[in-house]
Amino acid sequence: MSVGRINRYSIVSSEEEGLRLTTMHGMNGFGNGKIHTRRKCRNRFVKKNGQCNVQFANMDDKSQRYMADIFTTCVDIRWRWMLVVFTLVFVVSWLAFGLAFWVIALLHGDLDNPAGDDNFTPCVLQVNGFVAAFLFSIETQSTIGYGYRCVTEECPVAVFMVVFQSIVGCIIDCFMIGAIMAKMARPKKRAQTLLFSHNAVIAMRDGKLCLMWRVGNLRKSHIVEAHVRAQLIKPRITDEGEYIPLDQIDINVGFDKGLDRIFLVSPITILHEIDEESPLFGISKQDLETADFEIVVILEGMVEATAMTTQARSSYLASEILWGHRFEPVLFEEKNLYKVDYSHFHKTYEVPSTPRCSAKDMVENKFLVPSSNSFCYENELAFLSRDDEEEDVGGGSRGLANLSPDRNSRHEFERLQATRSLDQRSYRRESEI
Repeated sequence: MSVGRINRYSIVSSEEEGLRLTTMHGMNGFGNGKIHTRRKCRNRFVKKNGQCNVQFANMDDKSQRYMADIFTTCVDIRWRWMLVVFTLVFVVSWLAFGLAFWVIALLHGDLDNPAGDDNFTPCVLQVNGFVAAFLFSIETQSTIGYGYRCVTEECPVAVFMVVFQSIVGCIIDCFMIGAIMAKMARPKKRAQTLLFSHNAVIAMRDGKLCLMWRVGNLRKSHIVEAHVRAQLIKPRITDEGEYIPLDQIDINVGFDKGLDRIFLVSPITILHEIDEESPLFGISKQDLETADFEIVVILEGMVEATAMTTQARSSYLASEILWGHRFEPVLFEEKNLYKVDYSHFHKTYEVPSTPRCSAKDMVENKFLVPSSNSFCYENELAFLSRDDEEEDVGGGSRGLANLSPDRNSRHEFERLQATRSLDQRSYRRESEI
């Protein structure tokens, strides 16, 4: 269960109306000498579902530009409008060519001989009105061919119109079917089954302060060449005094070491090491509670079924980053397989031993990090899971044979508790979840 930070100020979500405390920083970003002021809660640049909270206005020649790329426009519009366009294109083409056949029949005099004269040959047989011409247009373009109406050799113009309508009908079919297939197969919907944790956390990892968030794949089909990236977005004032409302700063998630490329079979925790090059280098726990920034996280890869590139996005406001927390384990080994429990995907637990100061202060003051050998919540879950598994296997006639491994695991559990330096207060806080 996620544990929220206790703060004497009321923090509201970005979708709500309200004010909160924030910090005005100097020109160089985060640092000392902060002035606390009240301001309206910032709006998200990227929503939790991945949609960008951006609205375009005052665009010159918008309609002409969208019509110039009509195929992409048809793919991007909503399904309701796509079905309207699909219906209108065919109905309008049938009406247009029906009108053309009706005009040809009218000019040739076919409408003056509705009963049919043996000495008179019409351009199109059995076309005595606009409705009959419209039905002949549908039969020609859709290649139904009931055999009741047909064009004759009397009018070359009618023959040309049949050929022209057949070509136009093929073009319309190709365009509309292609647009619908592209709309159905586009990888945008694949992002609905790619999951980001509700919160990001800051905690120690391998003796360094790190920002972490979790990603997961809800389908068994893989995301090929999956890789992640992140950007920090916050307002900034340049050295010349220019105000940039949404300054984008890249966050390193291991690109230089290849750690940004992941094998997303089970949920993975993405890690950003807060070092000298990190925009979070000077942020402490107290600064985080009043900071005004947003971290946009992006997961990209190719859909295994279609080989099309998909992109899933989410974001974390400063109020959604939990300082001194870790994610609960979701991957457990059971018998001959690994089980992923998504009920723990968004859950975190508090780690009181996490330093409250910034990574910059830790480096300058040479802060002593607690021993990495300390017993933690993940170790307890691993041993308990192993004990439960051995108890399940030890049922029936094979119960006696499995008593020895069970004792060994419990002895190992007790030995680790006795030999490793364990902070009893921290152990209670981490295990009482």
